[in-house]
Amino acid sequence: MKFKQEVFEKTLVLGYKGMVGSAIVRRMEDQGLPAPVKASRKEVDCLNQADVRDYIENTKPSSIIVAAAKVGGIEANRSQMAEFMYENIIIAANVIEAAFRSNIKHLMFLGSSCIYPRMAAQPIAEDALLTGPLEESNEGYAIAKISGLKMCQYYRRQYGVCYHSVMPTNLYGKGDNYHPKNSHVLPALIRRFEEARASGAKEVTLWGTGSALREFLYADDLADAVLFMMGIENAPDWVNVGSGEEVSIKQLAENVRNAVGIDCEIKWDHTKPDGTPRKLLDCSLLRNLGWTPKVNLNEGIKRTIEDFRSEGAEGIRRD
Repeated sequence: MKFKQEVFEKTLVLGYKGMVGSAIVRRMEDQGLPAPVKASRKEVDCLNQADVRDYIENTKPSSIIVAAAKVGGIEANRSQMAEFMYENIIIAANVIEAAFRSNIKHLMFLGSSCIYPRMAAQPIAEDALLTGPLEESNEGYAIAKISGLKMCQYYRRQYGVCYHSVMPTNLYGKGDNYHPKNSHVLPALIRRFEEARASGAKEVTLWGTGSALREFLYADDLADAVLFMMGIENAPDWVNVGSGEEVSIKQLAENVRNAVGIDCEIKWDHTKPDGTPRKLLDCSLLRNLGWTPKVNLNEGIKRTIEDFRSEGAEGIRRD
């Protein structure tokens, strides 16, 4: 598509070192867009209101992409709910308010599909928001992301700025978090099976029953969708971004095991939670606007395993 150059004249990407932020920077380079201003916690502490205001005022970007967030898997969300809620609310509030005070007209906020009710009708459309109880295990994070989404909507409504959001499904890809306790399901599986391959283990034990259904999106596809939505005139307040395909955790584990190239037994610890039974996004709104993903799950898993091995060879820490 042809991008609105004024939006990307000087884009500030907050959280550029994370999986999503780095994918956005790569995608901007691929599209030949102006080099963005890249900021991690080293450049600006998004939890510090004064620091955020000073940085945005001094940088004077044409647009902002908020990819900075505190993220983690089921156990991290469940055991650190206060931290996940506090930090993500503060990040959203600080950045959105500072952007408005600095007269920034374009802002993209990255949310999460966990904002939707645990038992929402499937596939989940954007209008399912706030229609039922959330999944308890990540409620704090979800409420924080809802707050950010709603702030963008209300600032847009009250002040006429173009602040809007994307709600991605489960993400994975280059630069993912492989922490043994705080990672999401797919990178956790890659690490477990890679460790089993290295040690020669004959079995791997995984959480839950494997029956939960999930949808996954390659991070570079999300980056493409973010830039696409920033170039849309009068874009919706928020859109779902997903692959449109779902897989059971059991099948996912088998796919990862096969891609890693290990012959081991998978055992399931039924005393551990599965999380939300099913979560598939209705992405028809985004599809009707003209965007579709390009990387299928098996190809994405293959690429991500290659990146994991490359990062390990380069001595990049994942704990």
